[in-house]
Amino acid sequence: MSELVPRCKLWLESETGLVMSDYRLRLLALIAETGSLAAAAAAMGLSYRRAWGKIKELEANLGFPLVHSEVGGAGGGHTTLTHQGRQLVEAYSRFRSRVEAAVTTAFAEELGSIARQHTPHT
Repeated sequence: MSELVPRCKLWLESETGLVMSDYRLRLLALIAETGSLAAAAAAMGLSYRRAWGKIKELEANLGFPLVHSEVGGAGGGHTTLTHQGRQLVEAYSRFRSRVEAAVTTAFAEELGSIARQHTPHT
């Protein structure tokens, strides 16, 4: 049997709906990195319309804007994260890291001996 590795999916919901997930974190991080919703969408294999819809859904459920877009200009438009958008990306990233660390610790404590029994020997 191959090595056992814990995995978890993480997302945040409110009574209005989904407010953050790893998938949406990646979209926002790519927007911050590229300065472009179109480039972020392309990197994730999404249409621009679908990516924009995901951002609008999050903004509606959170109650504040995550991105600021400027259209046109000599080099074309660009999209940046708002201050609250940056704060959310940074805080969720830290939260995600802490959850992963807690899962790894709990796995080692609760299932470590079983996992070691199922690790292939070389």
